Amino acid sequence: MDIITLVIVWLKIDVVFITMLLVVAYLTWLERKVLGHMQIRYGPMRVGWHGLLQPIADGIKLFFKEDIIVDSANKVIYLLAPFIITVCAFASFAVVPFGHELTLFGRTIPLRIADVNIGILYIFALSSLSVYGITLAGWSSNNKYSLMGGLRSSAQMISYELSIGLSIIGVLMLTGSLSMVEIVNAQSGLWFIIKQPLGFIIFLICGIAECNRTPFDLPEAESELVAGFHVEYSSMKFALFFLAEYAHMIVMSAIVTTLFLGGWHLPFVDISSFHPSTLFGQLVVSLLPIGIFSAKVFLFLFLFIWLRATYPRLRYDQLMKFGWKVLIPLALFNIVLTAILQIVSVL
Repeated sequence: MDIITLVIVWLKIDVVFITMLLVVAYLTWLERKVLGHMQIRYGPMRVGWHGLLQPIADGIKLFFKEDIIVDSANKVIYLLAPFIITVCAFASFAVVPFGHELTLFGRTIPLRIADVNIGILYIFALSSLSVYGITLAGWSSNNKYSLMGGLRSSAQMISYELSIGLSIIGVLMLTGSLSMVEIVNAQSGLWFIIKQPLGFIIFLICGIAECNRTPFDLPEAESELVAGFHVEYSSMKFALFFLAEYAHMIVMSAIVTTLFLGGWHLPFVDISSFHPSTLFGQLVVSLLPIGIFSAKVFLFLFLFIWLRATYPRLRYDQLMKFGWKVLIPLALFNIVLTAILQIVSVL
């Protein structure tokens, strides 16, 4: 690897990381504004125009708040848990392709940090590791409410990871690859949401549960567990949990877009076939896929917020019953149906 390629990779990592931090910060503002308007109130209004500086004010406030460490906590694990969740959330975006290629000064730059042939397994591996962060945060606090929140989360995420893993088998059967780039390229004509509608619905439901969002926010459950696994955390450690939650929302929306909505592709339009003669035209064609991808991701982020404003929380027994008795059988049925249709299409 030459030095220029190394610098480009480093710049892509920096740009993606900073962009995710900014999006996470303003996703909190967007959620509060959308929820406010849905509930016939204003939301943040005081800090900046329509509260646009509210995320910055919240970040400064959390940074300077007193950092309390519980006396009876297991100090090492207590401090480590928020970082495990945050690192797993941000690292998951490394294999997500957010565009095709950027041609700049005669050099072609792939719009992704890495393209590994087991990209989807890499994401699921990091998603599984984040369970440890939540569970260890609940246990290390030495608080019964925190422990219950951690146990709920581990049971919930393990249960729904089975369904989410099975739901994408149909996509992998149609693609023949675990690479996220290959999955996107396979949808240049027809998106997989048309070929795999049941798999899409199962994946979306499980994705909401994986992010611990309403109506699956049992690990936090303020009414029963006074915020659950992070109840004993304060200052920036508390902020890291929410950074991770919103980063998980972004990553999950990006994965749904990649697997089922064609990534940066538009239906029946091949953007990569456009070859404008001017430098400006080439730049627009190169950056257009990023805009298309971002718009699709935003739609799912809005859906996350909309669900929070609409649905009540499930009971814990309903949550587990739905995962084991409904989603897993449906996911298995989807695999069998996809296999039958594949065989019929070959014949």
